[in-house]
Amino acid sequence: MKKARIIYNPTSGRELFKKHLPEVLQKFEQAGYETSCHATTCEGDAIQAAKVAGERGFDLIVAAGGDGTINEVVNGIAELVERPQLAVIPVGTTNDFARAIGIPLNNVIQAVEVILNGEPQKIDIGRVNDHYFINIAGGGRLTELTYEVPSKLKTMVGQLAYYLKGMEMLPSIRPSEVEIEYDGKLFQGEIMLFLVSLTNSVGGFEKLAPDSKLNDGMFDLLILKKANLAEFIRVASLALRGEHINDEHIIYTKANRVKVTNNDKMQLNLDGEYGGLLPGEFVNLYQHIDVMMSSDKARQMEE
Repeated sequence: MKKARIIYNPTSGRELFKKHLPEVLQKFEQAGYETSCHATTCEGDAIQAAKVAGERGFDLIVAAGGDGTINEVVNGIAELVERPQLAVIPVGTTNDFARAIGIPLNNVIQAVEVILNGEPQKIDIGRVNDHYFINIAGGGRLTELTYEVPSKLKTMVGQLAYYLKGMEMLPSIRPSEVEIEYDGKLFQGEIMLFLVSLTNSVGGFEKLAPDSKLNDGMFDLLILKKANLAEFIRVASLALRGEHINDEHIIYTKANRVKVTNNDKMQLNLDGEYGGLLPGEFVNLYQHIDVMMSSDKARQMEE
């Protein structure tokens, strides 16, 4: 019998998952998995729990929570020689990675059914400064809002919490001086932010990296150059429609490696969580882990 370990954040998504846990366990058992669970208790707990589960030979790890919980699970299994498959039950605020692999949002039981009827696919992950990420890495003041929003506010008002924080931050955002090397090319200058993306869904924007592929060994690199407030708002409105990539303030390209050197202090955002400070070199790890995704998304990847 296959073994599944559910690692869940009991506070994610208005504590939605806990209410459905008995039914979730039952469905995995009925699908042929000997299933157990682990509730995280503090930051970093899911890293250790995932590592231990992998070392004990679990076939599947189910990360139930937001993008931060998924990131920790990925960091727990990324360096294992034998890596279990990964599945995701999204009960966080933005759920970017779940969007990218076709897992239903805000409906735990539907998510479980898609996982159990889905297909495993090998996908890329990223590494920077001994940390791993599965969806997005970035830097620039605006990228910091994803982990500056208090967890209680996210629990109460969900995605709206990010917009409220973003409106508060906008007037104080200043450009940063950086040097960015990417696959033999070089950008030097002031930027508002940069993003190194593995999927098309970033911060709830599903067209921010429109050409991204989950398994091509390449990052989508997006650089927003220095802009005033009006220009920034205009580019953001274009990004909602996926029409930003040809704007004069945007550099959008593919790269396997990206090296960022900064003069000003710049924090690193990894899958929506604080990842330390830059500089750093981002490396794409080609088809490094197996992820259970919806059958529709799996077919799209095989085309």
